[in-house]
Amino acid sequence: MAYYDTHDSPHVHSLRPRNSLWPVFFLVLLATATCLVGWWYWVQYLRDANVLAAPRPVDVRNSDFVSEEKTAIRIYTEVRHSVVHIMNLGNGQTVRGSGSGFVWDEDGHVVTNFHVVQDAAAIVVVLDDHSDWRATLVGSAADKDLAVLRISAPKSKLHPIRVGSSHDLQVGQNAYALGNPYGLDQSFSRGIVSALGREIDSSNQRTIKNVIQTDAAVNPGNSGGPLLDSDGRLIGVTTAIYSPSGANAGIGFAIPVDEVNRVVPQLIQHGRIIRPGLAVVTAPDQLARRYGVSEGALIWRVAAGSTAAKAGLRGTRRDDWGRVVMGDVIVAVDQKSVESGNELYAVLENYKIGDTVTLTILRDDERQQVQVSLEGVG
Repeated sequence: MAYYDTHDSPHVHSLRPRNSLWPVFFLVLLATATCLVGWWYWVQYLRDANVLAAPRPVDVRNSDFVSEEKTAIRIYTEVRHSVVHIMNLGNGQTVRGSGSGFVWDEDGHVVTNFHVVQDAAAIVVVLDDHSDWRATLVGSAADKDLAVLRISAPKSKLHPIRVGSSHDLQVGQNAYALGNPYGLDQSFSRGIVSALGREIDSSNQRTIKNVIQTDAAVNPGNSGGPLLDSDGRLIGVTTAIYSPSGANAGIGFAIPVDEVNRVVPQLIQHGRIIRPGLAVVTAPDQLARRYGVSEGALIWRVAAGSTAAKAGLRGTRRDDWGRVVMGDVIVAVDQKSVESGNELYAVLENYKIGDTVTLTILRDDERQQVQVSLEGVG
């Protein structure tokens, strides 16, 4: 507000402030200018920051997937619907363990490893669409590490896997594993067939022969899942890994599909394997060695009325004084050497029920030959 000086002439009205306010005006003007400059720099900073935080331009892919990628994508897309997650439940319905499996047929049969469902109080199968189904155990073969389950899912949800062959596999050909390692469902890995004809021990210490070795990544939880060829066909059932740490070390094993395709129908029909053999019980190898048996399979017991009994084979017994009288020791089948009870079972699996074989036995330290007709044994 301006004040007029009363000493001025009434005709001359000078607008002269009584007190000087110019320093205040200058400070206000300086502050305003500073704010304007700061605001301008802030706008520039935000604009530059937005430019820096913006997504990078996307380069257009110059080529399609390569042949191996196309193959892998096709296999995964096709087979994933056949692969299931299996949960082994205890008495308290808590999850004791889990693994993988695959749909065998439209009747709801599911194939997995025996050790995945061993001692389960209940079993749950989770399909690709994440629907879960209570499963019943149809049959199992511990010495093959195979089991067959059945679920009551409708056919529209069941996608049976395509079955291939394993007798014509070649070392070096591509192999693909699909399963649920560490519970991570639908995990897919690629490798090669690393070796053929491997041997591993089953859960009951029987030898599984002609096992496939692969370097496709296999980890705990893959057990029971499919091993596939480049056509997406089943060539094996993943069963074990060789690893000092328990994680993938590039050495995985799979039961060959030719064996699977022989065993599974028997498990579905009989609940167990019906194999050609002798209706005898052999002594555990360690026990036989304690009795001084250095080779062959010591017969512990012979089933009454069996073809083995009719052929005159003798089991181990005690005499009237309680002393152990050794039974016959089978050392060869049709001139094929037999070193143990485990090896006897493996040799006999190459025959058919009803075939006649010539056994070479040791009886009272003498070698004899006995002809026996093979019968179906469990």
